[in-house]
This record gives sequence, structure tokens and C-alpha cells, in this order.
Amino acid sequence: MTLEPVHIKEIHDMVERIDTCLKGDDLDDGTDNVSSILDMLKELNYNGKTVLRSIGPVKRGRVSIEKMIQADDPFDTSYSCDSGSTTAKTFDNGLYVDFCHCAMASTPTDLDIHSMRTIVAATYIDSKKISVSTGDKWESFDSGTSRKKIINIQAGLLKKKANDMVHDIALYLCESEHILQMLERMEDDGFFIMDGPIYPKRLMYWMVVESDDVKIRDDPHCKKILQNYIDIMDHHLKKQKALVGFVKNPEDMQVMQTLKKQEIDIDLPWMLDAQFFKNALFLEKAGVKRRDANKYITYTNWFMQPNQFYEKMLNTTYPLFEGIKHQFPAEDYSLTFFMVYVPKMNAIFKVEAPYGLVKNDEMRWQLTRKVLYDIALNGIPKTLSKADSVAKIQLSERKQIINRFRNSRIDTSYNDIRWGETDER
Repeated sequence: MTLEPVHIKEIHDMVERIDTCLKGDDLDDGTDNVSSILDMLKELNYNGKTVLRSIGPVKRGRVSIEKMIQADDPFDTSYSCDSGSTTAKTFDNGLYVDFCHCAMASTPTDLDIHSMRTIVAATYIDSKKISVSTGDKWESFDSGTSRKKIINIQAGLLKKKANDMVHDIALYLCESEHILQMLERMEDDGFFIMDGPIYPKRLMYWMVVESDDVKIRDDPHCKKILQNYIDIMDHHLKKQKALVGFVKNPEDMQVMQTLKKQEIDIDLPWMLDAQFFKNALFLEKAGVKRRDANKYITYTNWFMQPNQFYEKMLNTTYPLFEGIKHQFPAEDYSLTFFMVYVPKMNAIFKVEAPYGLVKNDEMRWQLTRKVLYDIALNGIPKTLSKADSVAKIQLSERKQIINRFRNSRIDTSYNDIRWGETDER
């Protein structure tokens, strides 16, 4: 039985009461302080360390979608890499496995680039008696255009979060290996857009955290992934080739958490950084009427987040990072970003790049302009959507892959039976 009219009526009443609370003067006062908060982002420090620093003045800009569409594409050729996954599956015998399939797309379309694929199967089983046949070398197929590899995570490294870690290792090894293989096929004056962050953040977090439950820092595949991403950045920094990461669902909280730790007389109702930036870029605050909002895109300047990720790793003597090679000063690997708000989608995106690229004023402007052009033209950049469609593993295909296991039965729960699986990856 679904909700009856009486239930809907009462829920509507609850909605009205909650919504009324969010209409008061206190909330308005908080959002009116956006400019003051933005001023603090010129250089945000905590405990003697810089958490965020503005590259150039802190500003909010807006562009007309119509004018952007009529402008010239800043880059004649675009490339994007994406991957599809079965997601990590668990079997009754203790096996965890995830298949990741990676492809690259280009605009204009290059069928030779589209046809090249990389497939990684990551496995884990917490038993020293059972070994998975892997092999050290890549195996080629499809007339040499594609390659595949099975990897096994050492038993005993994962007491918790096995699904997450098996998935991340499969995903980031597959994507980074495919990008490395394709680097010389991308034109030097082209534009490369990665799907998501430019660094494997969750994997990196668990590699540096001292944990007896998640010890992937001892897994050689993870160190290989770190080196792969440095090699990708080195290639683009050396040739000054355009590269960004397009984050569709930014979940970072560092800016808001840092501001909340400081003694400031400003109410901060936002948990996520994206919530604040979305509010800061809301067009009505810039004097644009709601009926005209869909005609514009708003965006921030670029920001730098120093002392994080590879910059921090490359400056440390921690044994995990011994032997990892890099060609440029550690600061060049720092994460930088700007935020873009699209009113007609009511969506905010985070666009990342390494500092070694965006410290060049001309390159920084070219990256900004290209992203704004692509969003104005298609919402989600066209090449990114093409890569997603090429790499995606459909639900029917995922089921077919898992059903090929003859000696292992999928470990199902009641929720799996009740809700099933959706075709969203």
C-alpha cells in the first residue's frame, strides 16, 4: 500500500513548517555575508598552514550562454577518458572482484582512438591457500588495439572496506594505464578532460592513513597508480598541454570545516564547499532576475590548495613514496580549481588542474574559457559524455559477466533481492 491522501496532506504540512523556518531573517543575514567569506578566501590559513589561496583576485564572473555558443572553440580537438565498472562483487566463497573497462573519446571523433580499450579485473580473497592466476604482463586482444590484466590484492590487507578498495584499485589502475597508453595519440594542442578529480583522492587517503583494517599502502598496485598519475601530470606539464578534471558532484568540505574552526562572527550553514559556492554564484545576488537566470553561467576565479596530495607526498621521507619519480618542483603538482554554476541545471561543477599549468596566465584563461564554452554548448562537456557512452558497462552486460562465474556464487542479501540493481554505472 502506498501513501494515502491523508498521509500526503500531513507530510505537506510538515514541509510547510520546515520550509518556513528557512525563510527567516537569520538565514538571509547569513547568505548576505557571502562577500565577506569570499574575502577570507584570498588566503585561508589554519594552524600556521595555508589551506586555500586565491590565484589572482577573488572574483565572481558570469558569461552569456548565447555569446559563448557563438564564440570559437578555444581548442580544435578535445579528448576525454572514462571507465565503466561491474562494481565490486562479493561471492559466497569470500572472493571480491571488480571489472573495469576504460576507453577514450575525442571530438572530432577518431575511431582508432575510440577502439582502443583497457580492461582490469581486480580480485581479493582473504585466504593464503587460494591464489588467483594473474600474470605480470598485459595481454593484448582485438588485433592488438586493446589489452587486459588480472591483478590480485594480497591477502590480509583488507579487513574492512574491501568493496571500496577493490573498486578503486581496479578503476584507477585501469584509467591511469589507459591514459598513459594514449598520451602520444593526443595532439599537443588538444584539450584533455578527465572524468572526475585529477588525483585518486580516496585511494590516496587510505594509503597514508595508519590503519590495521585497510593496509593498501603495502599493495604494489597502489604505488604503481601513484606513479602513473605523476607520469600523466609530468607529460602535460612538460609540454604545457591542456588538462582538467571535471568533477560533476563535488563533495569537498575542507574550506567550510576550516572556516568553522576560526573565530568569526558569521553564521555558516553549509557543510559542503559546493553548497557555499553555489550560493555565492547565485545569479539573483548579482542583480540578474530569475526569469533571465537560464541565459547565464557563473564561475569563480581559480584557487590553489597547497600542502595536499602529491605536493605533500613528494616532500616527505615516508617510505611509501621512496622511488616515486617526478620531473618538476612539488608545488607544480598542487591541486587548483575553480567552480562553475549552471542555473538552468541548478548544478555546480568543480574544475581541477595542477598548479604547474594554471600558474601560466594564458593557459589558465584558456582552460577557463574552454570549460565555459563546452558547458554553454552542451551542459556536460560533449567529449566527456561521449567517453561515458563508449566506456559504460550496461546492466545486462554486468549480469552476463558475473553469471559467467561457475565455481563462485554471488553473495546476495535481502536488499539485493528487494531492490535489485540499477543501470547507472
